[in-house]
Amino acid sequence: MCPRPYRLGQRRAAAEQTRARIIAAARELLTAGSGFTTFTVDAVADRAGVARMTVYYQFGSKIGLLEALCDSLALSGGLEQLAGAFRQSDPHAALTEFIAVFCRFYDAERQLARRLHGLAALDPDFEKVLQARQGRRREGLRVLLGRLTTARGRAAKAALEEKIDVLHTLTRFETFDALAGATRSAREVAALLNRLARAALNLDED
Repeated sequence: MCPRPYRLGQRRAAAEQTRARIIAAARELLTAGSGFTTFTVDAVADRAGVARMTVYYQFGSKIGLLEALCDSLALSGGLEQLAGAFRQSDPHAALTEFIAVFCRFYDAERQLARRLHGLAALDPDFEKVLQARQGRRREGLRVLLGRLTTARGRAAKAALEEKIDVLHTLTRFETFDALAGATRSAREVAALLNRLARAALNLDED
C-alpha cells in the first residue's frame, strides 16, 4: 500500500526544513570568529542539531553542502537578475548590467564572501566550488564580449581572450572588496568598474 499523499508531503517539508537548517548553520559557522578553522561537516551538523550522516544524506558530500550554500547566497544576493543583463539588446548595456548585478551580489553578503574566498586559499573543497563559479562568470563574460566584438567588427581570438582576462579580474569579489573599502557603495563601485571596463575595452572610442 502506497503512503498517503499528505504523509509524503510532510516528509518532503521536513526534509526541506532540515536542509534549510543545515545551510543556515553553515552560514553561521562561517561568520563566527573561528570560522576559518572550525568549518567541518561535524561542526555544521552539531550547530544544526542533526547527525553527521544527515548532512551527507541531504548534500552527498562537503562539496555538495558548499554548493548548496553558494546557491543560497546567489539567491539571496539577486544573481538571478543576470538573466536581465543577457536579455539586453545593446551589448554595452548588457555588460553594464552584468557588472552592476555582481556588485550588488558581493555587497549583500560581503563579510561571508570574504570568509569563503579566504577559506578557498586553505581548503581544496572551498577552492573547487569557488573556481567552478568563477568559471561560470568567465563564460558569461565570454558571451557578452562576443556580442561586443561582433557589434564592433573585431573578433581576433587572442585579443578577445585578453579582454576576458581583464574583465574577469575586474569583476572578482576581491576587486570589488578593495574598491568598496569602507566608503563606496555597490552602485559607486559598479560605476567605477564600468568606467574601467570601458577603458580596457576601448569602448569610448566607438
